[in-house]
Amino acid sequence: MDTQFLDTLKKRRSIYNLGKNMTLTDDEINSLVKMAIRESPTSFNAQTTRAVILYGKKHDQLWDIVVNRLKSEVPSAQVYETTKQKVASFKAAYGTILYFTDRAVVANYEKQVPLYAVNIEPWSEQGLGGAQQNVWTALAANNIGANVQHYNPIIDGEVRLAFDIPETWVLRAQMPFGSIEQPAAPKTYIDDHDRFKVLK
Repeated sequence: MDTQFLDTLKKRRSIYNLGKNMTLTDDEINSLVKMAIRESPTSFNAQTTRAVILYGKKHDQLWDIVVNRLKSEVPSAQVYETTKQKVASFKAAYGTILYFTDRAVVANYEKQVPLYAVNIEPWSEQGLGGAQQNVWTALAANNIGANVQHYNPIIDGEVRLAFDIPETWVLRAQMPFGSIEQPAAPKTYIDDHDRFKVLK
């Protein structure tokens, strides 16, 4: 049994201590991200996932938007200080991938296949999740750490303006990535008996 792919999956962890000590070029990272998303399946091959890759000042700008926006959301100054530290760890990364769903494509497929219209949006979310997983695993295969955050929808409007995002693109996740400055803690698993059934 070939376990190479499974071994790579095991490398894909939520890495929170990220840095800027990259061995791949920006062009290589761009190619990796594009290919991983391009080859990710979607229902009806609708290809509803969109992505924006941020580097340098644009990457910093995103996390400045997040930390400034959160100031009015957290309950106290003490909590905000903790929040700022957390966001600073994402800003310390090399770059960020923003993931979007193109609602125009979703709406079009809802009309094209009315029998399955109620499922098109959740299926598009499954496709986006698969794309994230594939990008994340591809990054891990190249010894690049990442994690996934969800500061949407509170940052959606400012992100749209800052990065010229089309109106039909709905922000779904943010993935900071960079060099692995500290590995993740060992992963725990629930018992297989509680998770799987094998029937013959």
